Formats: sequence, structure tokens, C-alpha cells
Amino acid sequence: MRHHHRSGAWRFALVLVVLAMVAAACGDSSSSTTAPAATTPAATDAPAATDAPAATDAPAATDAPAPSGEPIVVGGSLALTGFLAPTAAIHKLAGEMFVEQLNASGGLLGRPVEWTILDDESAPDKAASNYERLITEDEVDLLMGPYGTGTISAAIPVAERYGFVIPHHSGSLTYTYGYDCSYPAWGSGRYPNQTVVAGVLDMLEATGSPPETIGFVVNQFPGSNFLAYGTTDGDATDALGGVQIAEDRGYDVVVDLPFPTGTSDWGPIAAQVRDADPDFLWVGALGLDAANLIDAMEALDYRPDGEFYLWPAPGPLVAMGDLTEGIFLAATFAEGTPERATPEAAAVVAEFKIRAEAAGMYSDFETQAAGSWSAWEILTTAVKATGSLDQTVLCDWLNSNTVTTLSMGEIDFDPAQNNYYGDQSKVAQLRDGVWLSVWPPASTGGNSAVYPTSP
Repeated sequence: MRHHHRSGAWRFALVLVVLAMVAAACGDSSSSTTAPAATTPAATDAPAATDAPAATDAPAATDAPAPSGEPIVVGGSLALTGFLAPTAAIHKLAGEMFVEQLNASGGLLGRPVEWTILDDESAPDKAASNYERLITEDEVDLLMGPYGTGTISAAIPVAERYGFVIPHHSGSLTYTYGYDCSYPAWGSGRYPNQTVVAGVLDMLEATGSPPETIGFVVNQFPGSNFLAYGTTDGDATDALGGVQIAEDRGYDVVVDLPFPTGTSDWGPIAAQVRDADPDFLWVGALGLDAANLIDAMEALDYRPDGEFYLWPAPGPLVAMGDLTEGIFLAATFAEGTPERATPEAAAVVAEFKIRAEAAGMYSDFETQAAGSWSAWEILTTAVKATGSLDQTVLCDWLNSNTVTTLSMGEIDFDPAQNNYYGDQSKVAQLRDGVWLSVWPPASTGGNSAVYPTSP
């Protein structure tokens, strides 16, 4: 029997703290892995008063008991440099914000929390060595997973070797994650190689004018490659990838083009897409792949009638203006999802916007930031519920209880499914600079996909 656990008073206190911070919007924004106090940029950067309750609606941060004693150190690795860095920066900011607010609401077990981050340079082998160092040399108390499927896949075996719990916020190589104490915070489910592409096709068919031909352009990064081509492991159904799913559903796949991670010459790729001229283009994109390919296609005066990009850095696409109007991407927490409409979510979204704008970053708290936030919720909820830092205790608790998250509601880990809890993936479409959730219908707030969408 599984037990439902909501974060209770500490989550409510955190909401009140955040609301107060957003309303007050004073002080300076800091960028530190140790966050003893909650501060924000000047009031001129804050959202309008309608975006958050007035300061009188919430107690000041000083009303929370101040953490004291030896810090609890959470060790993690992020792509501070390398091709994943534009997206990893979002995860870093979200994590720093969570830790700062956690300390403002009393820390963990009455102690302050520090987050030690090492740079994995977007390289899986570097991520593995970072976690080895964090555990054996730095002797951290807890672990937080890295950003990116490749680095996550490298980090999990290290955590398993030492018996550490490891939440991970963006891993999609799901069939390899057999460690019972690793916990996904990414809502694409156990079989994203089936559900992500199928969801896009369902969305297109619901428009009443679906494409007839599809092109696949796929970064050979492990996660994007898995979603497009599946795996030779597992049974025949589990192994299917997006290309085969599209063909089985009657679509004519007119181009199937894998490209190496780190590709810098996009002209030849764009030319092959133009020559094949698909009605719809599905791109297994990461980082700046999407922006680079769009620029290259525009240089050839070519765009297909619709485009989907998997996991790109969202900010550069918004900055491209009309060139990216109507494109689609994978999402979990875009505008229109019911989870985003809660008061707690509104407070977090508003505060993140303040901090990101002050840092000159993309400021919408959407899919990537939400995944990071959920990973921190998983870790800290277990510590608070058990009153322990013992890894076995934390693992056992997570495997027999549910956790309530900001972006996905209650999630229920199932070791028999590699701790995945069902498909919660969504599709967002860029409209006037805003990522709107447009699929599935229950998660759109009334928005629907527009196709054809070429600018």
C-alpha cells in the first residue's frame, strides 16, 4: 500500500515566503550555491501587482526559523560549459532559487543547505568523475543529478555503486535506468521513444489537416537518438522509435538524417531538408540546434509547413521573433497547463522571471526549470518526511510514498517501471513570444495547435 504524502506546512510556508519576496521585490539578486537569505532585484523588475498577492498577505521571510549548525551539502554536476550550457544555465538558476527559498523557510532538518556544483563540460565521462569526487572526496550528504540524458546515464551508475539516492530532471534513456534509488523528475514517462512522437502525430491529426510527409533530423545525443530510433534492447514494442512509429501510422518519411552532437555546419543539413521538402519536420534538437537549423533553412529561403524541436534552449528561439512563430517543442509546464495556474506556481514563475531577467537569461519558468524544481522537491520531501539523511531510508521512503510536485502534482515511483510514473509529456507552440501548451487537450487551457505554421 502506498501512502500519499504532501509536503504540508513547509510547502505552505515556502509559498508564503515566495509570495512575500515577489511582492516586496527589493534587494539584490545573488548567484551562489550557498543561499542563507532570500533577496530579489529592484522593484522595477517585478511583475505587476496583479501577478502576486500583496506583501501583507504573507509573513516576511524572517518569520521562518533560521537554519543553524553544520550545512547539509548537496553535490551535483552541471554543464556549465559545452554544448548543453545554454539549457543547463536554466537548471542552475532554478536550483539556486530553490535552495535559497529552502533556507529562507528553515533549511533541512533545521540546518542550512549548500549546493556544490561541478562543471561536467557537457561530457558524460566528466559527469561520472564529478560524482565520484563528490561522494568520495567531498563527502557530500546528498546528490542532485546533472542536466542531459548522456550525463545522467553516466551519473546513475556512480550513485548506485555508493548507494546514493539521485533525482534526475531530464533523463530520457529510460530503459537503462534500472537503479531503484534513481528518481526521474521529467514527465515523459517510461517509454518516451513511443509516446513523444505519437503525441505530436496525434496533435497534428487533431487539426483536421495533418501532414502527409515527415522529415526527421536527429542529434545523435543518447536521449534524442533513443526517441527517434528506439533501442535494440527489450521486446519489439518497447524498442520502437519515432521514425518507425510514423511509418507504421502511414506517414511518408522523406528524410531521416542523424547528425553528430556538436555540429557547427548546418548548411548541408538544411539543404537536404529543403530537397526532401517534408510537410512537417521533427528535429531531435538540444541546446542551440534549433536556432542554428532555422537560420540555415532561412538562408536557403526554405521552411516546411510545421516544425517540432525536442529539447532546445527555449530563450534563443523566442528571441528570433517571427522566424520561430508557430514552431512546436516538447513541454511539461508551458502556459495553459492546469498546474501552472496554482498560486504557488504563479509565485515561483514570477520570482524566477525577476531573477532570470536580472541575470540576462531567458525568464520563463517552463519545462526545463520545472524539471529542476521537481527534482529538488523529490529530494527534500524525502528528507523532511523521514527526518534522515540516510540513503537507504530515503530510498525506501520514496519507493513507498508519493511526492507532490509543483509542475506535475502527485507522482508515484514504481521500481518495476524504472521509477517512471506515466506519460505526462505535452506539446507547446510558440505564439507571440509565449510557449502555449497545445496538446493534449486536457492540459491546454483551451489552446489548440495551429498547423500549417510556416512563417
